[in-house]
Amino acid sequence: MDTVDTLIRSQALPAAYRQMVDRIHRPVAERIAEVRRTRGRPIVAGLCGSQGSGKSTMALFLRTLLEGRGLKTAILSLDDLYLTLPQRERLGAETHPLLRTRGVPGTHDVGLGLALMDVLSEGVAEVSMPRFDKAEDTRAPAETWPRVAAPVDVILFEGWCVGAIPQDEAALIEPVNALERDEDRDGSWRRYVNGQLKGAYAGLFGRIDVLAMLQAPGFDAVYDWRSLQETKLAEKVRREGLAGARVMDAQQIRRFLMFYQRLTEWILEEMPGRADILMPLDEGHRIGRVEFR
Repeated sequence: MDTVDTLIRSQALPAAYRQMVDRIHRPVAERIAEVRRTRGRPIVAGLCGSQGSGKSTMALFLRTLLEGRGLKTAILSLDDLYLTLPQRERLGAETHPLLRTRGVPGTHDVGLGLALMDVLSEGVAEVSMPRFDKAEDTRAPAETWPRVAAPVDVILFEGWCVGAIPQDEAALIEPVNALERDEDRDGSWRRYVNGQLKGAYAGLFGRIDVLAMLQAPGFDAVYDWRSLQETKLAEKVRREGLAGARVMDAQQIRRFLMFYQRLTEWILEEMPGRADILMPLDEGHRIGRVEFR
């Protein structure tokens, strides 16, 4: 059994998933490897996809395939860069209450992300990779973080808004949902988020050498996908007996996704036209094809 088959089994995926790996993941890995060869230096491969689109799983398979080609690869998740709960509580108190909730640009430690990219590309020692505990809604203890030997050839940078660009100011005027209408009446929260994309996040996303996108069929599918993620989290909590862990119910999930709606819909509108690698998904998470630009 090779490493791909072993990974399929460890992720509890059907054996037929091997066909998807050979048809989609392998050519994507080949393109990333080609970019690495062309640049002649460590690269950052961005992987953008809405909540529940399968980014984390795809990153695992891409890492396995790239390492099979002799390229040292590290996965950096945007989710693991979230500010801690106390940091977000302070941000919510000082800037806008909605910033207490993790998710949008402005709720990540961009400086940490940039520092990790630097040391992963140029360092010569083990690097501690941060982990965010979603069940506890804060960063996991540093002693639990995995370590990666630097330097690496490829940093797989995955996240729901990786590579996003800001909207025009005029597009921010009309609310897209009840959250914006009722809790961001003056638009200051969404302008703050958009400003982050113009500023600090532009520097972070500017490190990306090749951008791949898992394209959801629409925002409606994201709720079902996010609900499945929360179900799996609840099962983990029960299995491991995680006292005090936070697991959302259906109503909480709907509210949570309102924080993501504006930027998710904007990404689905504009990113397909500029992504280097586009992978359209159907509602069942199946990737029909891969397009290279």
